[in-house]
Amino acid sequence: MLVVPLGYAAFLSWSEWGLREAMTVQRERPALPAAVVDSRAPLNSTAIATVLGLATENALLRSAEPLTLRASFVSTTGESRALLAGSDGERIYRVGESLPGGSVLRRVEISQVVLWRKGREELLPLQLTGGHALLVAKGKERSPVSQPSALFLRPATDLRQSD
Repeated sequence: MLVVPLGYAAFLSWSEWGLREAMTVQRERPALPAAVVDSRAPLNSTAIATVLGLATENALLRSAEPLTLRASFVSTTGESRALLAGSDGERIYRVGESLPGGSVLRRVEISQVVLWRKGREELLPLQLTGGHALLVAKGKERSPVSQPSALFLRPATDLRQSD
């Protein structure tokens, strides 16, 4: 009966002795140098952005597509569209649709659209014709509104007397 408690006590003593030995060895190790100098060159953020398919606004090139942006319809709900004119006429395109030249409409902004063509983004700016974007509708000349006839406008007291 005494064997189990004595065996357990011997195991605990041996574990404690091993822990203390490990702690003294750890204390005797030399400390690491305070500052480790990194000899690697700093990362080029522009190169990383290019690899990930991101680009800055000033890095976008003008599109070589034979298209003209006539109008852009920007929506906050993701239903933005662009009216593009090409050799085959004008058509409204949604974001993600393929264009006749093989590029894809990537983004619609107020004054430009961004196309994805041959693995890079290209800009297609809005072409203003110099005239008014909205035409003024000219209708018939309207005559001034005349005063309503007093024929049907009688005081209520007159109606009771005529009955």
